[in-house]
Amino acid sequence: MSPSNNDFILSVEGLTVSFDGFKAVNDMSLYLEPQEIRVIIGPNGAGKTTVLDLICGKTRATEGSIKFKGKELSKMSEHKIVRSGVGRKFQNPSIYEDLTVFENLEVSFPRGRSVMGALAFKRDAEVIGAVEEVARTIFLEELLDQPAALLSHGQKQWLEIGMLLIQKPDLLMLDEPVAGMSVAERKKTAELLRVITKNHTVLVIEHDMQFVGDIADRVTVMHQGKVLSEGSLEKVKSDPKVIEVYLGH
Repeated sequence: MSPSNNDFILSVEGLTVSFDGFKAVNDMSLYLEPQEIRVIIGPNGAGKTTVLDLICGKTRATEGSIKFKGKELSKMSEHKIVRSGVGRKFQNPSIYEDLTVFENLEVSFPRGRSVMGALAFKRDAEVIGAVEEVARTIFLEELLDQPAALLSHGQKQWLEIGMLLIQKPDLLMLDEPVAGMSVAERKKTAELLRVITKNHTVLVIEHDMQFVGDIADRVTVMHQGKVLSEGSLEKVKSDPKVIEVYLGH
């Protein structure tokens, strides 16, 4: 029996996608509560990134349902999904290197997104306030005038998270956010995600188990497009099915 959908910000049910007969995601179900940090782990090829692609509309499901705040996303266009409150960060930071930190955040502010919005865009108190608040959250308030090209790898990742935050999504999806970061940057990223979940739900794909342990409320283990195990990190780590899959790889 599936849980009552009213309690969940995201309800994924029976999600399947086939590429030339290969089921990359196979009858997957996932339920996220508001302000939860859920981490999806699993060996390479388990279908983790494909799940994010399906939720944000980059890939179309063959069957199944994706309900976000009660709205069905599976038939919606990518930009409509963004507007309904889903933000997605890919593995490689896609920031504007030649703009300053301030300008990167400013161009991500929702009003500037349509052509008319961009033309009529005024750097008013609302925009400045939003940029400064997000910059504080992502540890870049001292670097607002710095060109983004000069940031460290970790700072670029934080800036991209900030570019999502300023759009005020209810759900943030992050694909391996700490890949390539120093130990200190990973710790700060864990801190950042804890702050973010005061107002947002976060879905993360991650390989770094130390980081998973620092952030996860619950962990979903995927294998061959299906959910293999789910629960606390301790619970899934001691699940014989999970041990077999990981040792088998």
